[in-house]
Amino acid sequence: MVKIYGKKYSRNEIRKYVGEMFQIAGIKGFQLIDGNEYGVRGVLVKNGSGLLYTVLLDRGMDISYAEFKGMPIGWRSPTGDVSPQFFEPWKYGWLRGFYGGLLTTCGLTYAGAPCIDRGEKLGLHGRISYIPAKNVMYDGIWINDEYILFVQGKVRETSMFGPNIVLNRRIETKVGCNRITIYDRIVNEGFEGQPLMIIYHFNIGFPIVDDGSRLYLTTIEYFPRDEEARKDAKNFNKFHEPIHGYKEKVYFHKMAVDSKGYAYAGIVNPRLNMGIYVKYRVDELNRFIEWKMMGEQFYVIGIEPSNCLVLGRARERELGTLQYIEPEETREFHLEVNIMSSKEEIENFIKLIRNIVSTKPKLIDSLEKFIK
Repeated sequence: MVKIYGKKYSRNEIRKYVGEMFQIAGIKGFQLIDGNEYGVRGVLVKNGSGLLYTVLLDRGMDISYAEFKGMPIGWRSPTGDVSPQFFEPWKYGWLRGFYGGLLTTCGLTYAGAPCIDRGEKLGLHGRISYIPAKNVMYDGIWINDEYILFVQGKVRETSMFGPNIVLNRRIETKVGCNRITIYDRIVNEGFEGQPLMIIYHFNIGFPIVDDGSRLYLTTIEYFPRDEEARKDAKNFNKFHEPIHGYKEKVYFHKMAVDSKGYAYAGIVNPRLNMGIYVKYRVDELNRFIEWKMMGEQFYVIGIEPSNCLVLGRARERELGTLQYIEPEETREFHLEVNIMSSKEEIENFIKLIRNIVSTKPKLIDSLEKFIK
């Protein structure tokens, strides 16, 4: 049954009220036409519960703008939804098109800090978020009495004499629910093993992030990336108003899981009784990164399940933690984004976290100890 506007409806019942389902919920394609966004294809998804988001087909099928009942849930940078033709791969050029959004995917053969790995110059965070998707399909479909909205396609990272890795992505939601599911299947279609680095860069912003908001997650150990993060490490989960000249703080977390292997990380604003959390499998994504950026305009918290840290591919190789994907190998990743919009939902989420981890996380004093 579809539950909307405080009532449950069957498929046949709800069809009696509308000529087109998009009156209530649906998915529509669009193309941007102005400035450096020109030509970018996307789809708009609205699911009848107040959840609305855009998936950019020409930007790695990432989730750009997102809102719930008119309230933005993802942070947006000043760049806008820059066309992939403006990608700058060297050093920190990636940032010139980093719109933030609810989700930006980093990878696939490299991610994290710029570096030189075995003579190859690598920029920040990889190429996948700037590659247009092919074989795209999107639709709303009835499955019994549930209406499913989905978008799927393939994003290929490849070059002559280089890797040939395909990201098969499907993003979906059900009408009347507060959840987005992301299912990725990555396949190495080449004949050589390749490094595999992926970071799911969820960017949560105002008003969910605000003075008094808190991060709740199933962390048991954490490590500050550098001295800047170490200065205020004890307050890694507490947020305040924007500060002029704030320098980003990054923390690496080791996550505990529930009985089904899932870890959880979410941000709660108690004043609004609003929050958002991400659920993912640690056997698929063994790392978790927190990006705490409390600056003016750049006011965002990144909650980032990943299979690597953000130190760059050369450093991962040096540490012996670099993952590979072999020829014809398939890797799967399952994630959920859940919106909390009541005091009861927030209390249940905090209770879930405390049932998984009952003590404060331990601050680790060295990277080598942390990655063991």
